Amino acid sequence: MFCRGMAARLACTAAYLIAGPALAPSHAQTLTMRSALSRALATSPRLTAAERDLGIATGQRIQAGALLNPELSYEQDNSLGSGIYRGTKSAETTLQISQAFELFGKRDARIAAGVAGVAVAAIQRKAIGLEVLSETAIAFLSVLGAQRRIQILDEQITAIDRLTPLLRRRVEAGASSPAETGRAEVASALVKADRERFKATLASARRELAVLMGDPAPKFSDVSGRLDTGRPPSFQSVVAAIDANPQLVRWTAVYAQRNAELLLARLRPYPDVRIAAGWRHFNETNDDAVRLTVSVPIPVFDQNQGNILSAQESLAKTTAEREANRNTLVVVAGRAYDSLQGSLRELAVLRETAIPKAQEAAAAISQGYGQGRFTLLEVLDAQASVAQARLREQEALQNFHAGVATIEGLVGNPFSLAREGAR
Repeated sequence: MFCRGMAARLACTAAYLIAGPALAPSHAQTLTMRSALSRALATSPRLTAAERDLGIATGQRIQAGALLNPELSYEQDNSLGSGIYRGTKSAETTLQISQAFELFGKRDARIAAGVAGVAVAAIQRKAIGLEVLSETAIAFLSVLGAQRRIQILDEQITAIDRLTPLLRRRVEAGASSPAETGRAEVASALVKADRERFKATLASARRELAVLMGDPAPKFSDVSGRLDTGRPPSFQSVVAAIDANPQLVRWTAVYAQRNAELLLARLRPYPDVRIAAGWRHFNETNDDAVRLTVSVPIPVFDQNQGNILSAQESLAKTTAEREANRNTLVVVAGRAYDSLQGSLRELAVLRETAIPKAQEAAAAISQGYGQGRFTLLEVLDAQASVAQARLREQEALQNFHAGVATIEGLVGNPFSLAREGAR
């Protein structure tokens, strides 16, 4: 049940980060938050792409540690010429194998860059997983909120329709005008029109949730849950927790990767040594000899200065990129936090004053209408006030939990709420 939404999201997040998601039944009639999150993690194409990125980085890491291949060469000199060099009688034949040796830790630098690349891809996968959890939770809340609003409007329509027998008796007794019957029908029709608008909203929300779970169309009849509230931690603690977000942790691995790339760029001008050993045969004398070769490139013209400068700037850029990323996360978290705090204040007003007073007034006016002390317009207005207050309550509840889901996606873990009693 959604009254334990934090625990549900925590369980799903932990399962994803540690052991991978478990796929819930795909044809459940009533969908819970836990099932929605599990199915979204199991079918998200964004997570699949992140898995492929991790595989790509792993392949690059393996390739970074590969040794250079040896070279086998065959040479034939002093052949197919003229005079004594006609044909191959005076030919010199050489069969040689050579091997280049990387010096100064170039291979180690490549491996370090590859290891950091794998770490970057793994952390990015976690970040995408948190985004998927947050987006799915918000989509689930949209469906649940739309269902609740339609339910409230259905109850309002039922309340208006219950007035019809009493209204007819009043008209027959001459206590009310026949026009009031039409007024009640208009009021009912307007509420039904609002209900149709919310049904369209519900259909869109259901489709969005279904797509996030990997289905082209909804395979669930409705969603179930309770929207309870609680007191969130301070914004300072939220900001402090943002530093654990994989999007920011990722920059540590990025820094290590770029640092290794800078080291590799600086080492590249240092020459490698190529050693070759071969066997040479002299056809003219039928003699054999061993050929040894050592070659070293001379870094005179290309000292890799451009790549070194590029790697230095890329490394220096990392700190600024992380700070910009952090600022963006703080702004998003601030908006979500302000939204949920505003929703809490709105709920307090609605629950402590607006809804109880509107219900009391509606009950008194409905009772007085039967006694002829109030008009139909006053009854309808009182019922509409109750419905509007309850609709506002549902909207505030949805906004509160959407803010919670957004912040949880940023801090990396669900935060604890001091729970109030369920209403």
